[in-house]
Amino acid sequence: MKPLNLSIAAMLFAISSLALAEGGGDRTFARAMEQNEKAMERYAAKQGKAAPVVQSYRYGMKLDIAKVVSITPPIKSCEVVPSRMTYEDSTGQLMTIEYQIMGQCRNNGS
Repeated sequence: MKPLNLSIAAMLFAISSLALAEGGGDRTFARAMEQNEKAMERYAAKQGKAAPVVQSYRYGMKLDIAKVVSITPPIKSCEVVPSRMTYEDSTGQLMTIEYQIMGQCRNNGS
């Protein structure tokens, strides 16, 4: 009976830690996006340009990318997560696009 109780306790602990990880992941995403936005504002100020406004990517959207300035690093998650790319278009204007990517899932033990 004791091994069964230990197994149940371990399973409940694992499930509860996953629930907490999800909430922490949301904060991680928000913090990464906020840091990116501040970094791009500083970059724009150094370049003497207007800070880019974040646009959401829509399928089929035409992008005029002359130079990539920044891409947010992939977030460790087994879900689809937001990412941002800031770039200069052919006129030199800074643009930031937010899109969805698959997070870096590390559940296979590697």
